[in-house]
Amino acid sequence: MANASAVPTELGTKKVGALLKDYAVPAIIAMTASSLYNMVDSIYIGHIKEVGSYAISGLAVTFPLMNLSTALGTLVGVGASTIVSVYLGQKNYEAANKVLANEVTLNVIIGTLFAILALSFINPILYFFGASENTLPFARDYMSIILYGNVITHLYFGLNNMIRASGKPKFAMGLTLFTVIFNSILDPIMIFGLNLGIKGAAIATVISQFLALCVAWRHFLDKKNFMHFPKGVFNLDIRLAKSSLTIGMGPFLMNAASCLVALFINQQLKKYGGDLSIGAYGIVNRITFFFLMIVLGFNQGMQPIVGYNYGARLYSRVKEAFILTAKWATLVTTLGFIVSVFCPGIVVKAFSSDPEMIALAEKGIKMMNIVFLIVGFQMVTTNFFQCLGMVNKSIFLSLSRQLLFLIPLIYVLPIFYGADGVWLSFPISDIVTSIISIIMLIGLFGKFKKLNDGDDPSILGSNIK
Repeated sequence: MANASAVPTELGTKKVGALLKDYAVPAIIAMTASSLYNMVDSIYIGHIKEVGSYAISGLAVTFPLMNLSTALGTLVGVGASTIVSVYLGQKNYEAANKVLANEVTLNVIIGTLFAILALSFINPILYFFGASENTLPFARDYMSIILYGNVITHLYFGLNNMIRASGKPKFAMGLTLFTVIFNSILDPIMIFGLNLGIKGAAIATVISQFLALCVAWRHFLDKKNFMHFPKGVFNLDIRLAKSSLTIGMGPFLMNAASCLVALFINQQLKKYGGDLSIGAYGIVNRITFFFLMIVLGFNQGMQPIVGYNYGARLYSRVKEAFILTAKWATLVTTLGFIVSVFCPGIVVKAFSSDPEMIALAEKGIKMMNIVFLIVGFQMVTTNFFQCLGMVNKSIFLSLSRQLLFLIPLIYVLPIFYGADGVWLSFPISDIVTSIISIIMLIGLFGKFKKLNDGDDPSILGSNIK
């Protein structure tokens, strides 16, 4: 316990740059591992002989449905891990264990219901999400297997969040790395060795997550751990379930908005560009996602630093943490901008050998990420408001980009520019959202100027007391 009690002290005294490195690096490794997890499937699927282009387009069609499944997972997981963190801070281990058991029950219920509903209407759902006669067989083959393993996925990610919340981020990171490595080994065996095609990629994913789930499950069966499964308490606690779902509603809405965006993108690309345009977006999305995951890692590293120093009324350190994180995030997205605009072929060709698909993806990534260098700052600003307890402003910035700007642009611009209009929707919405972020940040820093370290922070209008 001595080591645990030392952490808050260093959060308020150690150099901010060193703290950001200590807290962000494990998060970055875990987040990039997650993005690589998805990229590996796409790379192998894109090189299936003769059908690779339609297979990767079919995979892209499944993105909205997979985003919706993820949203339901965060609805349960974020709320439960937040409540667990509070109970652990109070050293109320009995209550924390009850939340752990309740999360398992909720994930089983929601994961099963979602899988049954989606499998019952899989064809019309995939057609609605942009599938065609050419891509439906691939999308259905992949998504059906993923849905059969949906409960495994929900339980694995849920328990991994609980491991992280219980103060074992390296263990949680190790499980994520395990799934990536094992999936990378299984993919070529299943896809090419056993000649299972896109089904093999889905099977490899489910097996990898199942093995990681077994490790996590065994961890929580060990009564020596202060967090473990309580005996006979897997009944659903309605009060706890309501609290978890309420807290997780914000992240759920943001993930659900991503699902809507992916749905509308697929529909518009199918209408104005065809199946291969959807596949090209799938490639571009995977590449862009890699850089965004690194920024999210920096955001996760910034959160405890900003939260602690804001609570300790050390506002100079709060501002320093934000500025440093924004600089690093901007550096990452600038690198993404350089790759996207000046040498897209290097990364795009890893996903496909089809010249038409490569040309579409190269053109798309240049247009989509033409202002990508400003996205890092935008993401850090949104998270900064969250760290200060200004949840409404954070949600507004996040949802406004997707719902207020991106979706309307996705529908309007293709009328004039065809499929190019879909790609151009991204930089335009990023510019508008960044301008709003800057205006809101200037107002916040104007209030910060009135505060000296130790002053009452009520002037900021934060929800944190």
